[in-house]
Amino acid sequence: MTWIIVLVVVVLIVAWLVSMYNSLVKMRNNRENAFANIDVQLKQRYDLVPQLVGTVKGYADHEKEVFEKVTMARSAAMSATTINDKIAADNMLTNALSGLKVSLEAYPELKANQNFMQLQSEVADIENKLAAVRRYFNSATREFNNAVQTFPSNIIAGMFGFHKEPMYEIAQEQRATMDKAPEIKF
Repeated sequence: MTWIIVLVVVVLIVAWLVSMYNSLVKMRNNRENAFANIDVQLKQRYDLVPQLVGTVKGYADHEKEVFEKVTMARSAAMSATTINDKIAADNMLTNALSGLKVSLEAYPELKANQNFMQLQSEVADIENKLAAVRRYFNSATREFNNAVQTFPSNIIAGMFGFHKEPMYEIAQEQRATMDKAPEIKF
């Protein structure tokens, strides 16, 4: 009779361990899937960058340094392989693109160009989609990190090499810009 009780307890513990492990695997996979959604949007963004730069180059030949930064950042972003490298490279591209946006303010005739307007609209759409999938990625990462760090799942996580993963955060350079109050001109 005691062997049956011991056997039932062992089976329950093993079932709990398997369930906890499977839950961690599902959350990790959900996080990776969320990043795959970001990758899709980033690929579209990377494809639009050369078109945007090409359209702008005709108007702003002397902005060569800005174009080089955007092109280098795009290359780095496309060659990044890990999630963390892709996050860093995307932050670099975002900074380069904001430099391009600042340069464009000096060209009112460019803003009236139909090709540029369409590209700018497409870039804005992709940026909005990126913001949405980044929020989802951070939500999936938070859920995973909570499971990895809370008791009792942290025991299973430690045993099987699950660890806290970084969120998708903006770069420090962008944070400084965002901390400033917006300047409104009429």
